Amino acid sequence: MSAAAKIKLLVVDDSAVARTMITDSLASDPQIEVVGTAVDPYMARDKILALNPDVMTLDIEMPRMDGITFLKLIMRHRPMPVVVLSSSTTEGSAKAMEALRSGAVEVAEKPEGPFSSADAVGLAKKIKAAAEARLHTSAGPRPGSRDGDNRANLDTPAPVQPLANPRALIVIGASTGGTEAVQRILSEMPGDLPPICVVQHIPAQFSSAFANRLNGLCQMAVREARSGDELTPGLALIAPGGKHLLVRWNGSHYVALLNEGPLVHHQRPAVDVLFDSVVKAGGASSCTAALLTGMGRDGADGLLHLRENGAHTIAQGEASCVVFGMPREAIRIGAAAEVLDLRLIAAELTAQGRRLSAAAVG
Repeated sequence: MSAAAKIKLLVVDDSAVARTMITDSLASDPQIEVVGTAVDPYMARDKILALNPDVMTLDIEMPRMDGITFLKLIMRHRPMPVVVLSSSTTEGSAKAMEALRSGAVEVAEKPEGPFSSADAVGLAKKIKAAAEARLHTSAGPRPGSRDGDNRANLDTPAPVQPLANPRALIVIGASTGGTEAVQRILSEMPGDLPPICVVQHIPAQFSSAFANRLNGLCQMAVREARSGDELTPGLALIAPGGKHLLVRWNGSHYVALLNEGPLVHHQRPAVDVLFDSVVKAGGASSCTAALLTGMGRDGADGLLHLRENGAHTIAQGEASCVVFGMPREAIRIGAAAEVLDLRLIAAELTAQGRRLSAAAVG
């Protein structure tokens, strides 16, 4: 798509009110053109053939055929970037996670009332990120997911041992496409590593479901972070949507802190906030960090600060990124000691984590 071309958007929702709100909320954005709307997947199929949209927004709950089933069919027969709109209920959050596993590149909360200006800006950003996405064209779970046999190829979990170096830490940042990338990495890592902190750009309503999903797939314990959590070996904390995640050193171990400070790179949680907190806590030299797929530049400066202070830093390579934005910026400014394909990152984080945890302190 040329820089001047507008993103052609198809809006699929059975609610006339929702279709109108989405269309009206995007009307003032010069980069997006709503070329059509559809009330159900059958009409959407015809509109896709007639209009050849660049991106589709898709409601999960629809008559005649649910959004997840339609999404899987789209990814099998006519792959295209899809932004799923879901309610913030427990059931809606679970379905949103299923949509991401089934090929959607972004998920957004469906407002209960009229779109606010913040809703409109957030949705527009997700549509623009989706327009830049590289797609996985196979139906079903994306490469590297472990649905059904998530532990079949993993080593038997080793018992978690006290670290020789209690400052050892692994930090990961990701955005568009990151839910599947983070899942792949964490599910391939053993449970005896230093504490792990993850910032994934995700709406607040869905981060808990994301953490719970990972907890069922991984050898380490995974949960949404809470202020005051002690970072312990064998534990991965996921930043809650809408809150920055930071770490602090209390003299014997790290603790997690959450705040609702200003947006950084239009994000909260922001990867830069986590990465910079590790530097401020004096933990960079005992840290390994990875910056994964995502639009924009969040995390690039933080990764550079980590590297300048002794951390081992990794950026995901372009070929395996859904959106090569954040890693590209990190590579451009010299923040990445290594640039690795997604399939290699888990092994490298594991090796670095074990090296750091075994290092003598002092």
